[in-house]
Amino acid sequence: MATTRSFCRICTSLCGIVVEHEGDTITRVGGDREHPLSRGYSCPKGRALDRMHHHPQRIEYPELNGKRSDWHTALDDLAGRLQAIIEQHGPAAVGIYFGSGLGMDAAGYKMAEKLHATLGTPAKFSPLTIDGTAKVAVSSLMAHFPGFNARPDYDNARLLLLIGVNPVVSHGHATAIPLPPPSTLKAVRTRGQVWVIDPRRSESCDFASHHIAVKPGVDYAILGFLLRELLAEALPPDVERKVQQCDTLRQAVAPFDAEHAAQLAGISVEELLALRDARQHYGRVAIDTGTGVTMSKNANLTQWFAWALMLLTDSINRPGGVWFHPGFITPLDAAPLPEIPPEMLFAPGPPSRPELQGFLGEWPGAALTDEIEAGNIRAFINLGGNLLTAFPDAHRLRPALQKLEVCASLEIIRNETTACSTHVLPTKDQMERADITLWDILSSRVSAQYTQAVIPPTGERRSSWWILAQLIHRLGGDPGVSADFSDSADHDEQMLAIAMANARCSFDQLKGSGYVETQHSLPAAWVDNFIDTVGSWRLAPEPFSEQLKALADSDATELTLIPRRQKRHVNAQMVYLGDQPDILLNNTDAQARNIHNGDKVIVSNTSGSLTGIALVSDAIRAGTVSVPHGFEHANVNRLTDGSVADTLTGMAWYSGLSVQVSRYP
Repeated sequence: MATTRSFCRICTSLCGIVVEHEGDTITRVGGDREHPLSRGYSCPKGRALDRMHHHPQRIEYPELNGKRSDWHTALDDLAGRLQAIIEQHGPAAVGIYFGSGLGMDAAGYKMAEKLHATLGTPAKFSPLTIDGTAKVAVSSLMAHFPGFNARPDYDNARLLLLIGVNPVVSHGHATAIPLPPPSTLKAVRTRGQVWVIDPRRSESCDFASHHIAVKPGVDYAILGFLLRELLAEALPPDVERKVQQCDTLRQAVAPFDAEHAAQLAGISVEELLALRDARQHYGRVAIDTGTGVTMSKNANLTQWFAWALMLLTDSINRPGGVWFHPGFITPLDAAPLPEIPPEMLFAPGPPSRPELQGFLGEWPGAALTDEIEAGNIRAFINLGGNLLTAFPDAHRLRPALQKLEVCASLEIIRNETTACSTHVLPTKDQMERADITLWDILSSRVSAQYTQAVIPPTGERRSSWWILAQLIHRLGGDPGVSADFSDSADHDEQMLAIAMANARCSFDQLKGSGYVETQHSLPAAWVDNFIDTVGSWRLAPEPFSEQLKALADSDATELTLIPRRQKRHVNAQMVYLGDQPDILLNNTDAQARNIHNGDKVIVSNTSGSLTGIALVSDAIRAGTVSVPHGFEHANVNRLTDGSVADTLTGMAWYSGLSVQVSRYP
């Protein structure tokens, strides 16, 4: 029996773990009490990494057309087919998806970028247009830089608003919460107040001061009211100096008086006034949003108003408000930031969807099915994602994937997407590879981590970087390593050292200690200097103002769908940890439909339907139903409609959809 200290790469929290193993068998995974970030905390998903590794459907050998193959044959065949498609139809005929699986593999991700450059295709997809465009769009249009990802200053915040985010379960959306989450929220509540704004009484509400059960997709009305009240007062001179377009914003929020905002949000005026009083009392406010916001129709409006409120309360880049991560692997403060004009963010989008545009060098996920059906995309390279539980239009996407001439998947566990794949390329899982922090700017500290491989790879699994480097060679590109560069532990670490070329410390320093952290200042001069360079923060970018003007009253609907995350389920991965895809219904809605707790029910709309087991509770607002993401047989993406998406960013809508629920016949 041996013990190895490592860190979990399921999400951006990067909790420290202690892995017990014997030979090639992992016997237990637990939290590392000596870890400086997580201090012994680990979530149920992290503690189940042994079950992920020993999953009965794990993939151990490369497969070609549904049959076991060898690496030489599989890669030769894949490269040959891709080359033929590119020669006949051009680079855009090959699509590529940078999935979350590869997204937490530092060396693999860097090589994937080289593969994308070798292919030269504009048809790049990632989770950005599945659940996160609003945050990047707001940063880009209000600050002319897409990399400002606002994170609450949990160490000093006295008023914290959590809107559509449930950090106790998901540890925050994109940006990690300091761990353990309950202790972090309780500390803020001790100093001040924590408000959860969510149609559902989530697990985070147990550690909050207040909960507002808002109508799905109308969070912006609450923030619009707070802005209206704030703009009725004289702004402090130091705040007014840093912002522009105050009058435009004042006009935009003028309709949001208490009565109108409360009516839109489906809450009481008293709740609004209590939140306003808290804001006035504490001054600065820290706001964090999650997929409950970013996957909804009005995501841009809520995110815009959140930033505007924090700007006008002097809460951005200030203690007690929010701060921007300067990066550790790729420091943002090492040199003056480049100003990126809004027009540089967008590019021509997919030919089949002329109303959508490319965003930050990617095509919207909402257009993938259309591009395949139109014959524009004929081959697809899936780098660690379950397309059918991540992308919209699952009922159309499955036959579209089966229509492809090539569908290649890098994966560790069989799922619905590998079943549609012509080439299945098994990569090392996180227990089998050395690694470093990749998305360091999403961490709760300015830090980096290193872990050695815990156990040898099973079967014929190979490092992602090696698989992709071999493919690049066969396509005539330059991966930066020789064709005979072997997949060895030493070469794994050489690739990690390359990935750290611009980091705040050397790879040897990080490997020697396992964890390196540097302090960040708040206010951060590099942020203030950049804003001075571009002029000031923009309070009312025209695209957002136009979207607000075009906003129509929501259609009357019996039930509105919202997503949720679960403690014991890994979204979009075939890892069953115990949680069921329960259909969460309010008591009143269930009684009106003669539905009882435990009944089998059908959730449907004009796009499709799914079945699940009813969970009847008063923990969700009446008129709302919640289905968790990531399940095969209760796939919420059967209810999505990729033909309807945000025209600014291409973001498909997974929340706020109109649905019906009935008992199963």
